[in-house]
Amino acid sequence: MWRFELQRVGPRLPLYTALLGLLALISGPVSAQGDLLRRAQGLLGGNDEPAESAQSPTENEIGGGLKEALRVGAESVLNQLGATGGFSADPIVHIGLPNGLDRVKSALDRVGMGQMLEDLELRLNRAAEMAMPKAQSLFVQAIDEMTLEDVANIYRGPDDAATRYFQGKMSDQLALEMRPVVDESLGETGAAASYSAVMDRYNSLRFVRPVEADLGAHVVQMGMDGVFHYLAQEEAAIRNDPVKRTTELLQRVFGN
Repeated sequence: MWRFELQRVGPRLPLYTALLGLLALISGPVSAQGDLLRRAQGLLGGNDEPAESAQSPTENEIGGGLKEALRVGAESVLNQLGATGGFSADPIVHIGLPNGLDRVKSALDRVGMGQMLEDLELRLNRAAEMAMPKAQSLFVQAIDEMTLEDVANIYRGPDDAATRYFQGKMSDQLALEMRPVVDESLGETGAAASYSAVMDRYNSLRFVRPVEADLGAHVVQMGMDGVFHYLAQEEAAIRNDPVKRTTELLQRVFGN
């Protein structure tokens, strides 16, 4: 009777590894060996190959995901800033008086009427807060007008890349469309009437220099700066925090 003796050269191999080796020797052509080895590994529970990673998002999905991140972020930010105190009580985005009106305030302070400027400043912030919900559709429209090529190019950029690109490319047109919304809010909050009263009182003083201020342009610019400030934070959160990815598309695009 034949007797085979296996000499131990190193650590004992697992049973399934030894079996795989034998299968490889008897399996025939090399091209078939890989198949047989993989099948044997699967049957024996020894498949150490990493599972195939999920398919990467397509270019259209990336573009759509970035747009959706901006839309979701814009809705959150506009709701935040549109609440009472959204601008006035926030030291980061609080809207101060336009340039030149500090001189008016100083002059009126001397005659005990500086509180008129404080009232005007509060009304400017209220006007910005009131304009935010009305401006939401304008922001969404501007975001939708970004091309897929635009957003795909910034997919791998920094955490606020989409916001900053959107801000740089769309701000001028967005400001034009927001101006009537803000002008309406200035009227509704009484800011326009307050400004007229302030300037009438200022111009009645002796030896003062003429001052002009465009309240609408000032509130539009400061309001948009506030939106973009917080929109950049929302974009970064969506990119980095799974909890912020509230839709399936956001989870697919930013979950890799």
